[in-house]
Amino acid sequence: MASLTLIENAQVITVDPDRRELPAASVLIDGTTIAAVVPAGEPLPDLPTEVARVDGTGCALTPGLINTHHHLYQWITRGLAADHTLFQWLQTLYPIWAGIDEKAVHTAALGGLSRLALTGATLTTDHHYVFPREGGDLLGAEITAAAIVGLRFHPTRGSMDLSEKDGGLPPDSVVQTIDEILGDSSAAVARWHDPSRESMLRIALAPCSPFSVTTDLLRESAALARELGVRLHTHLAESPDENTYCADQFGSTPLEYMESVGWIGDDVWFAHGVEFSDADVARLGATSTGVAHCPTSNARLGNRICRTADLHAAGVPVGLGVDGAASNESCQLLEEAHQAVLMARARGGPTALTTRTALELATIGGARVLGRADEVGSIEVGKLADLVLWDLTGLGHADITDPVAALVLGSIPPIRGSWVNGERIVAHNELITVDTDVVARDCAAEHRRLLAKAG
Repeated sequence: MASLTLIENAQVITVDPDRRELPAASVLIDGTTIAAVVPAGEPLPDLPTEVARVDGTGCALTPGLINTHHHLYQWITRGLAADHTLFQWLQTLYPIWAGIDEKAVHTAALGGLSRLALTGATLTTDHHYVFPREGGDLLGAEITAAAIVGLRFHPTRGSMDLSEKDGGLPPDSVVQTIDEILGDSSAAVARWHDPSRESMLRIALAPCSPFSVTTDLLRESAALARELGVRLHTHLAESPDENTYCADQFGSTPLEYMESVGWIGDDVWFAHGVEFSDADVARLGATSTGVAHCPTSNARLGNRICRTADLHAAGVPVGLGVDGAASNESCQLLEEAHQAVLMARARGGPTALTTRTALELATIGGARVLGRADEVGSIEVGKLADLVLWDLTGLGHADITDPVAALVLGSIPPIRGSWVNGERIVAHNELITVDTDVVARDCAAEHRRLLAKAG
């Protein structure tokens, strides 16, 4: 018999199609699935005596947060090039990243994924595109880490084939030929991708960016992804430098260039999207092409402010992303909702983005970007049980009237419980699945080893 968990007496922020907010309710988890959402005063279904009960008094229950853009390997290179532009930052860090290997990536992924879990994420992507020739099984190393932590995982098989000698930014040692990339991408999908409804692991294909891959790689990756039935992801329109590069190299804007090679549609999502024009925003909305908004990283690198409100109003699927840990040292997804509100209002005034829209971006918006809105992203009967119970009883939150404002505008609350696919991974603000003190020590050691290797 499937295990049963009853979360009782919580404020339930469903983010369902009606955007119901229940001031007191209970949610029943049956195995991997949400079996009931019962407002206070209504009868619960008949339950066996062995149901696990979790007291949600004083807490807000939300869908699990969904991270739509990350670079986990960067967790062990945080704090470097802190005052650089995007291109300067890349030129400084690429020689260090050229030294990563299986051990480094596995350790970094454990660190980054643990942090995400402890701050409310239940599903995360990763964009891994650095593959040194002697690095080993780097994609497998982070997939193993995600299984240990217990997060639902959508890693992308990234790639680069345009190195310094070809006019790109990455060193020669971390790029591959198109044939190598396509072969490795096919193998990754065959080995790892699970398209089933309860899938904990799905793969996408993700050439790095217009300035680190060739036109042929973009075009052939799009064809391969559609042949294999997987999604496409890349960086796009992140900075003015990229606009200049695309104008000089291709005579077009970044989005015009990507559309010319087949990169537009509801199976595509772009990270950043800071520099999109009015025409770009309309085109993205018309084609349901997604955007991962990464406000903290954009600000850290001085890349201006994404037009999040305009994208959302145009019907573009918009989610949130922490981006790589080397350009966002905290990597807390709820903080991205907070920053999304602040950045949008700094750009468009006090009504540009509401707190509830920000929470939507972090939940159902991210699910829509990743093609899983019918499975996760809201609290509805029949959806998968990816849930977070935020404790609002402490000094930082107890007197905040609105629970959504407490979550989005207040400090990040402690987590009384977090469930992924019905399995509890966080209890009383402690990660159940790994020893985070050990992970922290291992990450520090790998940081030192990688810097020593780079000289």
